[in-house]
Amino acid sequence: MDGGSGLNIMYAKTLDEIGIDRSNLHPIRAPFHSVVPGKHALPLGQIDLPVTFENQFNYRTEILTFDVVGFPKTFHAILGHPCYAKFMAVPNYTYLKLKMLGPRGVITIGTSFQRAYECEVECCGHAAAIIASRELTTLREEVTKEAPDAKKSTGSFKLESTLIGFLCDNKDIFAWKPLDMPSIPREVAKHTLKICLGSKPVRQRLHCFDEKKCRTIGEEIAKLSAAGFIKEV
Repeated sequence: MDGGSGLNIMYAKTLDEIGIDRSNLHPIRAPFHSVVPGKHALPLGQIDLPVTFENQFNYRTEILTFDVVGFPKTFHAILGHPCYAKFMAVPNYTYLKLKMLGPRGVITIGTSFQRAYECEVECCGHAAAIIASRELTTLREEVTKEAPDAKKSTGSFKLESTLIGFLCDNKDIFAWKPLDMPSIPREVAKHTLKICLGSKPVRQRLHCFDEKKCRTIGEEIAKLSAAGFIKEV
């Protein structure tokens, strides 16, 4: 699970291992970055697959869209922000836990610190091998020797158009306003203040803001209140 990733990624070898033919992939035109160190990655295609958490007594299944990549794997798949949003899942990276609401209560997914460490070591070794590879060295030399010309502006325009097209195609995974994110039940996540019993409350001094900031604060509070994130007590 990677809440910082904007994509759900599956490796082609994983797809082969679960017996799904690559002819089922849908073509995709946009590359993505920060997956392979030092260069952009071109996916083989996209595929929609059902993903289930927990067991037969309390489980949750959703259809997720995966970008399938063909380079060597360090994981079976990477579940990113779209997965978190679809399942309304809440992670805790300190305890390596992921919680979501199921039909019979809260579903908790976890792993061991030893397994997480092993995966991290494997990823670091894989990244180091790519960085040290001859292919990446050649790529850096080409970029260094490349002289600036008028074609760069055309390339930038094409890249911008590709990015805009990608964002438009995937606009449904973004939360544009608080109402796009339903309230998370307290059974899944709740924050409390640990106050010592017997402590005397201290009233803070009044903070004053200018008219523009007050108006903006009021608008944001109204949005959060309408979405059920906060309420007056």
